Amino acid sequence: MFDTLIVGGGVAGMQCALLLGSALKKEYAKEKKVSIIMHQKASHLQEALFNNVLGLAQGTLGKDILNEGREQLETLYPEVTQICGEKVVAVLDDEKGYKIITNKEEYYSKSVVIALNYAKPFEIAGLEQYIERHSRANAMKDRIQLRNFNHLIKEGLYVCGTLAGWRSQFAIAAGSGASVATDILTEWNENIPTKVHDKIKK
Repeated sequence: MFDTLIVGGGVAGMQCALLLGSALKKEYAKEKKVSIIMHQKASHLQEALFNNVLGLAQGTLGKDILNEGREQLETLYPEVTQICGEKVVAVLDDEKGYKIITNKEEYYSKSVVIALNYAKPFEIAGLEQYIERHSRANAMKDRIQLRNFNHLIKEGLYVCGTLAGWRSQFAIAAGSGASVATDILTEWNENIPTKVHDKIKK
């Protein structure tokens, strides 16, 4: 049973996981359990080349960001459980929150973050009723999003990145994942607006 389970290991999902991981030593988050299903094969980062992202060296490859992101999460925040080699097939309401079914296993979580890309087909049972035409993508590309209000689909169910209706831009996707993480941290912290920054120790 997790407190938060993130579905998708692209930029939005990993940014969400990194921010939640960095908060797990805070008093309000000490007992929280976070997991990410690192399904990355369909990530658009696999074919990306970055020259225009603040903090990334010119010529950075998206596939390298995926690999380094996994290692960064594992090294800095090993408390965040990484689930690899599984694909989510259903996200269903459950009395405990949500039941997440993959091609290999079943998990339970109080909240779920969907951080997948906006391409068709989208075949996760339990989420079909939220699919709609993407509001910002080129109509010719026939992209989709999940209906949400400020990343929230319904209580305990979030979406971030392009599937939340944002444009396919690295900085936007990362910001969207971070935004969802701070919303979850705020909820954990008795609804006191919350953000987390690591600081240099003096």
